Amino acid sequence: MEKSGHLHPLTHVIRHMVGIFRELGFQVAEGPEIETEHYNFDALNIPKDHPARDMWDTFWLKPQNRGLLLRTHTSPVQIRYMEKHKPPIRIIVPGKVFRYEATDSTHEAQFYQLEGLLIDKDISLAHLKGVLGKFFEGLFGRQTAVRLRPSYFPFVEPGVEVDVSCFKCGGRGCGLCKESGWIEIMGAGMVHPNVLRGVGIDEREWQGFAFGIGIDRVAMLKYGIDDIRLLYQGDLRVVNQF
Repeated sequence: MEKSGHLHPLTHVIRHMVGIFRELGFQVAEGPEIETEHYNFDALNIPKDHPARDMWDTFWLKPQNRGLLLRTHTSPVQIRYMEKHKPPIRIIVPGKVFRYEATDSTHEAQFYQLEGLLIDKDISLAHLKGVLGKFFEGLFGRQTAVRLRPSYFPFVEPGVEVDVSCFKCGGRGCGLCKESGWIEIMGAGMVHPNVLRGVGIDEREWQGFAFGIGIDRVAMLKYGIDDIRLLYQGDLRVVNQF
């Protein structure tokens, strides 16, 4: 008896996330997985020898003096898009990224991110919080509180960590949120003026926010998967559940 195929759980999550952002007026942008040092670092306010580069464990492609690497985040697509399009801009960038690090239940050398970028006039962190509130409400199927905490990312200023109220317990405290009522889920912030100037956008006229979320982490939370490696082993027992 023939059996029908199944979509991978990551595919389900990507389609769901993209659908929500499309309803919020965002377009999907794409870019190469083999990237240049300029787009992956320099244009994102991370110049050579900047200590922030240590935040991204990079797969450099030999010979390294060519400046080619496997992209460590989807943020380079923001730069490529802003170089070719004038504001206002409202895009999301789902895609695979790579980090040179040891694998365990919560870390993989390859994983998926979804990046977001919005550039317009008179944009503030309040707009970021409002957009993300609508996104998480659609993603988890219930109204979700959003909390911003100060953090550092070189391509945004100010930078924030974004927490959401636990979708399992509603913020009361459970094993999933470690009894805190909150789940740390993404990084975000206001696009750094240096990044805007680098692509020819006047930061005095235009402002914007950017955010990045790990798609694998969302899939693990949403479906109760306790080991990220299960998403990449090709085990049909996993895929056939979806």
